[in-house]
Amino acid sequence: MAGRMAKATLFGAVIFSTLTIWAVHFQQQQERDTMYKGVLRDDERRREKLKQREEDLRASQRKREWYEQVQKVKKASDV
Repeated sequence: MAGRMAKATLFGAVIFSTLTIWAVHFQQQQERDTMYKGVLRDDERRREKLKQREEDLRASQRKREWYEQVQKVKKASDV
């Protein structure tokens, strides 16, 4: 009877340890995936911001060209 209890205890400890190790690895993989998704979101935000800045620059250049056509512009060296 004591031998049976010892085997059951050992079996239970092995199963518990195995499940604990699996759970930790699973949790680490989930965290890694979550962090990687954050990197992808940051990259997408960075691309969008760069695209917006380029559009703003083009709009600013068009405005400058239009203003230079409408108004006389003096260079700093002419003053």
